[in-house]
Amino acid sequence: MLRSLYIQNYALIERLDIDFENGFSVITGETGAGKSIILGAIGLLLGQRADVKSIRRGTAKCIIEARFDVSACGMQSYFSQNEIDYDSECILRREVAVSGKSRAFINDSPVSLAQMKELGEQLIDIHSQHQNLLLNTEGFQLNVLDILAQNEPLLSTYQTSYNDWKQICRCLDDVLAQVERDKADEDYVRFQLQQLNEAALRADEQDELEQESSVLSHAEEIKAALYRTEQMLTSDEGGLLSTLKDCQGVLNGLERVYPPASELASRIESTYIELKDVAQEVTDREEETEFSPERLDEVNNRLNLIYSLEQKHHVDTVEALLALAEDYSARLAAITSSDDRIVELQAKRDAYHTKIMELAAELTKCRLQAARRLEEQMAVRLSLLGMPNARFVVESGARKEPGLHGMDTVRFLFSANKNGMLRDISSVASGGEIARVMLSVKAVIAGAVKLPTIVFDEIDTGVSGEIADRMADIMQEMGNEGRQVISITHLPQIAARGRAHYKVYKEDNDTETRSFIRRLSSEERVEELAHMLSGAVLTDAALNNARALLSTGSSDNKPLNTHKTI
Repeated sequence: MLRSLYIQNYALIERLDIDFENGFSVITGETGAGKSIILGAIGLLLGQRADVKSIRRGTAKCIIEARFDVSACGMQSYFSQNEIDYDSECILRREVAVSGKSRAFINDSPVSLAQMKELGEQLIDIHSQHQNLLLNTEGFQLNVLDILAQNEPLLSTYQTSYNDWKQICRCLDDVLAQVERDKADEDYVRFQLQQLNEAALRADEQDELEQESSVLSHAEEIKAALYRTEQMLTSDEGGLLSTLKDCQGVLNGLERVYPPASELASRIESTYIELKDVAQEVTDREEETEFSPERLDEVNNRLNLIYSLEQKHHVDTVEALLALAEDYSARLAAITSSDDRIVELQAKRDAYHTKIMELAAELTKCRLQAARRLEEQMAVRLSLLGMPNARFVVESGARKEPGLHGMDTVRFLFSANKNGMLRDISSVASGGEIARVMLSVKAVIAGAVKLPTIVFDEIDTGVSGEIADRMADIMQEMGNEGRQVISITHLPQIAARGRAHYKVYKEDNDTETRSFIRRLSSEERVEELAHMLSGAVLTDAALNNARALLSTGSSDNKPLNTHKTI
């Protein structure tokens, strides 16, 4: 339950710090006093989008903080799953800076807006006037039936299977589309692969062929250079080998009189051996180098084939051509094996479809039972709200194909008169009737929902007199069932029933307008109700009427000598 609310620098609110009571409470105030501002601030704690324009002028950020008693809500699993410290008192805080940056906290732990929204929606439900329009939406109507039937586990299992089925269907569609495209290209792919396979390409082949082509194209030049090198090394007259041999002999002759000559001679001998080996290799290469026009043509033809394939397929290497051949081969294999893949996916699709249809049938059965209970309870509640001849019927139908919420279609039909034609609520109900229908729906499902706090924002619009009394009875009853109900109202009949009464008002000075809220004492409640009854001028009759309303209202009304202001 909502224990306290703190708001700082939000719209017309400079600072607000207010505590709330259990049971049924009311909030009153003139139009424009700031009631919607307070609801907007609470909405930020439910993950709604933050607007920097709502930050109070001249301040850096706004802060919204709410304290909830969650000791009886059984929410330990949420905190455990989200790795947030659990305590019987839960604190939600949202900070919005003028830069647009927004931060969210649960029990002082930073969280995402999605996490805050998930928790907030389990703690408080704000029913505003525009939500009356939901009465005519199928999603809301199905949700009402699922809440009454307590279908959440079953619906969750169905939706998981439904999403799996849709994924398999998409996968099958993708495979069928790909197979269709591949089969259209099969002849082309097969021809390209055949051409590449016939080329019998090898990795690194291009580099080897280009090097061989270069050698063959310059064979005579290479052979002449090698021959000349051989002569310079091996010639008997002036050749390097012969000269080194003579140098070695000279140094060996000095060994007796000059010992260092021996080491020099040894080094020359090593050089001689290395050069002799080089000379032999030069000779061998000169002998094996031959100009072969036939081989040159053969190499160049092979290179031309490789170059033409590379140009055709827009690649630069033989390795890329080999990779392309593998891709073509894989595509042909996929085409060949596609029938088996399609059969496999179709079997999975059919199995999932059978499963979701079984689960959808269970949902339908539970919803039909819930629909009958809803009709019965709505008849009772609408009669209490001054519509004894009203008829409320849940019309059920079946979809052609499964949807995310099952196979069911639902329409809430309504007639305010005994013999009136049943039609969609929005087309036949007045504003006051819609308000009474929505309150009845909320009252019916409240027992099945674990929401600890419900806020009604002027749900009494369009009603007055005895009907207002009865609407107050229902909200008071809901507040006495272990939950907290807060009603923002303009009707004194409802305002008199609250266990606690809060007033929102605003004050102007020369520079700004500020909104305030305070809890009214007993005497202040009398004056507030009297103003609601008679307007700005208080009369004795209005004051007496106000006291009468309070005396016949909630037995929990307690005199207060203190109050909080903001």
